[in-house]
Amino acid sequence: MGRLNTPTIGEIKKLAAANGLTLDDSDAGAYQRMVSAVLRSCERLDELEPTPSPETYPRELGYRPPRSENPYNAWYCRTEVKGAPSGPLYGKEIGIKNNICVSGAPMLVGETEEPFVPNRDATVVTRLLDAGAVIVGKTTASDGAGISDLSSNSPFVTVRNPHKPTHAPGGSSSGNAAALAAGDIDLAIGSDQGGSVRIPAAWSGIVGLRPTFGLVPYTGVIASEMTAVALGPMSRSVETIASALAAIAGPDSLDPRQQGIVPPPVDYQAALDLGARGLRIAVVEEGFGQKPRPDVGLPGSESIVDDKVRAALGALEARGAIVERVLIPAHTDGFHLFHAMYTEGNAAMILANAVGTNFTGYYDVALMEAYGRAWRNEPDVLSAARRSVLIIAEHLRSRYHGRYYALAQNLRDSIRQAYDRVLTRYDVLAMPTVPFRATPIPRKALPADERVGYAMQMIGNTCQSAVTGHPAISVPCGMTDDLPIGLQFVGSHFAEAVLLRAAAAIEGVGEWKSL
Repeated sequence: MGRLNTPTIGEIKKLAAANGLTLDDSDAGAYQRMVSAVLRSCERLDELEPTPSPETYPRELGYRPPRSENPYNAWYCRTEVKGAPSGPLYGKEIGIKNNICVSGAPMLVGETEEPFVPNRDATVVTRLLDAGAVIVGKTTASDGAGISDLSSNSPFVTVRNPHKPTHAPGGSSSGNAAALAAGDIDLAIGSDQGGSVRIPAAWSGIVGLRPTFGLVPYTGVIASEMTAVALGPMSRSVETIASALAAIAGPDSLDPRQQGIVPPPVDYQAALDLGARGLRIAVVEEGFGQKPRPDVGLPGSESIVDDKVRAALGALEARGAIVERVLIPAHTDGFHLFHAMYTEGNAAMILANAVGTNFTGYYDVALMEAYGRAWRNEPDVLSAARRSVLIIAEHLRSRYHGRYYALAQNLRDSIRQAYDRVLTRYDVLAMPTVPFRATPIPRKALPADERVGYAMQMIGNTCQSAVTGHPAISVPCGMTDDLPIGLQFVGSHFAEAVLLRAAAAIEGVGEWKSL
């Protein structure tokens, strides 16, 4: 970076005023000298900065595909990175959500058109390549980095549902879902905060798994609310999901989200053959028949979705599963906890330039710089979703001093325990992934409140896992009017094998499009 310029006395006063402080010239001079001392240390850090490690696997530079290769706008860029010559994912073609770093492949770090080219692979990308996978591109993500669940909120393009192109595929891992539903790839990796893996899985007729919080490392990914988001695999088959999870799960010393988490070794594939007999399923009644809640932006349930999900569970019961209805009133409150966490938590990540601070782990310096430039140089291009979290969070912080973010964090355990009490008696919880089918893509620009509301309306049954950390999987269970319907199973922490068993049992019922 070279010599760092010390602020003038006038600039020091402006910096102080931005934080509500008043300095006279004498005080400003003293602080100027202190700033200068810190800048000299910063210059030394630039000299010590390590060079990036060489790429393990050769790769092509990414390119933006033409419309003829990208009819659903699923792809942000196409590339090819061939992994190891053998492994459990050998030859599988994989798409990577646009908020996950693939060295040499351009990605968006905000809503500006200027791409960022990482010089390091995310940990999950390295693990996929080590397992023999082939990375074939970066998929379109809603909101540039995935804090919105609206597929038409992707910068510059609208992602379309291959089953019905007039409708949304779900988000924010929208490109993943569209590419899988179109048959472009075998597997994709997405990020899930309020449901960004499971929602597009449900609306696009594929399988999507949000693992237990901390099971899969997040290193090398644009950050959302640090205590809520998780990476997970998406595919057309449960078997591929199991293989992918085995490849990407496990500790990474660079990820602060994993501190103290040592998951037991699990043979995920073995669970797929256990079938439905003896599987104990708790049908969460609060997940069905939801009434519209316009005050918080939830439109309520669609009866055809409830019916298809109950019919699929009935098919498992006919095959020997134990299916019983339960009440978990805290399920509804989980939405309110998530709402508070989401706004202040995501605002903090935006202000901290997509990586965050105050943790021991890997800081992607190039990503932070690119993200900071992208939104601070052109703040008016920020999406409605990003603007909303910044504005709402500023109000909550300045007026209520972080009270509601703190309360949400403190109350998380009550929701977690409510789920766990039921999971001591049952193997999985079951409910619709999204209470209604995919919605039409808006034909015209919406006001900011309607745009954000449209993007967040589908999280009524998915955002709770961000609060509790429980794993959850969406599996297709039916279709009407060319629109898929997803069934969600939720399991105990690190019980992904049980979720995969339940999802495979639904697959075993038969062709889901005919259900």
